Amino acid sequence: MNNLVAFFTFTLMVSLCQAIELDFCVGDTTLPRGPEGFACKDSANVTTDDFVFTGFRHESFTANLFRSNVTLGFVDNFPALNGLGISMARLDFAVGGVIPVHSHRTSEVIIVTRGSIIAGFIDASNNAFYRRLEVGDVMIFPQSMLHFQINVGRTSATAIVSLNGANPAVQFTTTSLFAGNLPADIAQQITLLSQGEVMRMKRLFGTA
Repeated sequence: MNNLVAFFTFTLMVSLCQAIELDFCVGDTTLPRGPEGFACKDSANVTTDDFVFTGFRHESFTANLFRSNVTLGFVDNFPALNGLGISMARLDFAVGGVIPVHSHRTSEVIIVTRGSIIAGFIDASNNAFYRRLEVGDVMIFPQSMLHFQINVGRTSATAIVSLNGANPAVQFTTTSLFAGNLPADIAQQITLLSQGEVMRMKRLFGTA
C-alpha cells in the first residue's frame, strides 16, 4: 500500500513539474500541430521578435456585412503563445457594427478601449446577461457560452479580448448555419425559418 501511495505521489509530482521544464516553447508552425499544440522551435533560433505581436496596431477593415472585424492573436500567427494557454484578439466596430453570436472552447475577458458597446452572453438555461460597456469596462464570458458585442455609440469602437487558450477557435452561429455546406432544407427545419428567409441568409453569405 505504501508503495502504491508513493507511486501516485511521484506521478503527481512529475505531472506538476512538466509545466516548468521549459521557460517557453515558441511553436514551430512549419510542423504539424498535435493535440498539445506545436512542437517547440529550436531555442537557438528564438529571438525577441518571437515574443512581440504587432497585429493590433491599426484599425481593421469594417466595410462588411456585420460592420466589424476581428484581428486574432492566436498561436497560428503568434507562435510564442504555444503552450501558454492564452490568446488575444482585437475587435473593431464601425457605427452600428456587431460581432454576432459566437462561442469558443475557452472563457474570455473583454475590455473596451474606445467607444461604447453592449456585450453579453446567454447561458445553458437561456438566461441573457448583458450590459452597456464604456471605455475601461471589463466583462467575462464563461467557457463555451454564446456571446456577442454591439456598437451602440455614435463613433467607431474598439475592444481587446483575452482567452485562456492558445487556440480557442471561433464559431459564429450565423455563419455555421448559412455560410457553410448545410443544405437549405435542413437549415429551415432546425431554425424554424421559412424557405425564403433561409435562402436570403444564404445569398448574403454567397452560398445560395
